[in-house]
Parts: sequence; structure tokens; C-alpha cells
Amino acid sequence: MLAMATLGFAVNFWAWALISPLGPMFRETGSLGELNESDVALLVAVPVLVGSLGRIVVGALTDRYGGRVMFPLISAITIVPVLFIAFVALDSYALLIVGGFFLGIAGTAFAVGVPFVNAWFPPERRGLAIGVFGAGMGGTAISALTTVKLYTNVGETAPFLITAAVLAAYAVASWLVLRDAPGRVVPTTSLASRLVANAKLPITWQACILYAVAFGGYVAFSVYLPAYLKTAHGLTPADAANRMAGFVVVAVIMRPVGGWLSDRFGPIPVLASVFGLVTVCAAISAGTPPLEGIGTVAFLLMAGALGAGSGATFALIARATDPSRVGGVTGLVGAAGGLGGFVPPLIMGYVYGQTDSYAIGLWLLAATAALTLLLTLTVVRRTATASETA
Repeated sequence: MLAMATLGFAVNFWAWALISPLGPMFRETGSLGELNESDVALLVAVPVLVGSLGRIVVGALTDRYGGRVMFPLISAITIVPVLFIAFVALDSYALLIVGGFFLGIAGTAFAVGVPFVNAWFPPERRGLAIGVFGAGMGGTAISALTTVKLYTNVGETAPFLITAAVLAAYAVASWLVLRDAPGRVVPTTSLASRLVANAKLPITWQACILYAVAFGGYVAFSVYLPAYLKTAHGLTPADAANRMAGFVVVAVIMRPVGGWLSDRFGPIPVLASVFGLVTVCAAISAGTPPLEGIGTVAFLLMAGALGAGSGATFALIARATDPSRVGGVTGLVGAAGGLGGFVPPLIMGYVYGQTDSYAIGLWLLAATAALTLLLTLTVVRRTATASETA
């Protein structure tokens, strides 16, 4: 069940990230008209926004109907915008925005997988299990490594047609293979009442902030890094996409490590270490050091920290939340993480347009991570202690 859920997460995230690697190419070739940095940032950010907000509803629906129904459903629905982009939208910026809006549905798969996996494991193993599932975010690396090559060498529609075929295969396989955990508690109250009740939990809003910085930082870099590397360091679109894939791979590997460390040492020490490291690395990156040395090291360390922080956040949720409410809380927290990824690309694009420099945006990330470190060591620590003694 864990393997199938992780595969589903990866496949849907592959689809979710299809537009991002092509953004710099559209600007360079002028195939969509004259695009500026903010236009590209909006194009790659729209699927992130929709996939994030959609998690609120999808997480609550998963509590009600289970991953057995929701995984095949989300995968099948995502095929429609993928094919729409392939056959209708590739020569129009406005239609790409529309296609990207509905492509965001793929991003809601995260809110299906966390409660599904959580129900299959005892509390002391949930951090690692959810971390392993979270490694499915490596689907964005698949997109980074293949989309530009397929688009350029095989045909403009090739990456979209291949992704649609994989989504269809997974939708069928998951319908046949997936089973919800025995003894899964099905909520009987209305969707609206559950959303309100989950939003009132202290762990919900605290985890929202943690995940907005950890996973939001990962998403922001994974969608905007190609444009950043091309503009700030003069890389080709293909080289930028490959380096972005390296960033993603490091974050993916470290996500289950963050969950495992949280099972062993507790989520708070892991989260504190993560946000301290992000603060330092973002401050270093603000100086635009050369990629041949400290620049690459800083980005890779930041990738590892953001991945581990994402895993640790859900290890914290698994400890502090009633199992029947994990889906609803996950939806809200997942939405915050995605929104955390939506805003930075827009800020980075705007700041660069005004200053011809990304330094201000990276300094803002450093300051945000430092404030999140302070929150972790004070308010979040008290909430975690209270849940363990309850």
C-alpha cells in the first residue's frame, strides 16, 4: 500500500510540474509572445496555487471516502488538463494559464496519500512511513529531467502524451490494488463542520507555518530554479533543468530521513536544525556565489534541509493528531505548503524586475526561516509536549 501510494504521488507530481521546465524556454523562444520574468513566474505558479487550495477539500474527502477511491479519481481527472495543454494550449499564454489551473488538481494527490498511509502504520513508525510516501515529490525531478528533452527532441506534445498514458495506467492499477486500512474510522459529520473543527486545532495552524516554509521553499525552488539559474548564472534551459532535478533529488532523499530522525529523536530537534540551516544557506545564496563552489553547496544543503523539514512536519502531525482527522489536517497543512510555494516565485520575479537582482528575495527567505526557527523552539515545542503528555 505504501509503495502504490508513493508511486501515485510521484506520477501526479510529475504531471503537476510539467509546465515549470518549459517556462524559460517559452520566454527565450518567444513562442507565446513577449514574456517578462513575472509572466513566467505566474505561468509556473498557477498549478501550485490550485493544487494547494484543492488539498483542503480533497483531504477532507479522503477522510470520508478513503484513498482507495480518491487516488484513482484524482489521477484520472488530471489526464484531462494534460491533454488539453498538449492539443490546445501550447501556442497561447492565456490557454496555458487555463490548462495550468486545472493541472493543479494533480497537486492534491498529496492530501490523499498522507491519511491513507498514516492509517496503515502504528504511531511510532508513521514518521518514516509518511516520509517515504513524501519522497514521491520526486515526480518533479522526472518532469525536470524529461520534459525539455522530450519537447525539443521528440515533439511538443510528447511529454504530455507520455504523462497522460502513465496517469491512465496508474488510475487503473490503483483501482485494482489499493485497499484502505482495516478499521479505518469514517467521519459522520459534514465536510464543512470537519474543516472548521480541524482549522481550530493548535497543531493545524502551527504545522501550516512550518510546512509553508519547508515544503513551500522546496516547491518554490523546484518550479522557479530553472528561471533563476538561467537569469542569474547564464545557464542553458537544459542545464538549468538538470540542476533543478539535482536539487529535487536531494530533497526527496532527505524527506524520509527527516521522518525517520523524527521517529527517533522527536520532530522538534529536527525542525529546529532544518530552519537554522535554511537561514544560513539562504543568506549565503543571496550573495550569488559562483555555482562551481559554495553556490552549489548552499543550494544542495538547503534542498536537504527543506526535504527533511517536510518529513518532520508530518511526523509531528502524526503524533499530535487523532487518526480520523489526519486527512483534514493534512489538507489544510498541505494547502499552506503549496501556498508557501506559490508566493516566492512571484516575489522573486517582481524583485528581479525592479532591481535586476535576486538578493532581496533570498534575504527574505533567510529572515522567514529564522522566525520559523524561533516559533519551533517556543510555541510548537509546547504543543508537541502537551500532545505527548495528553
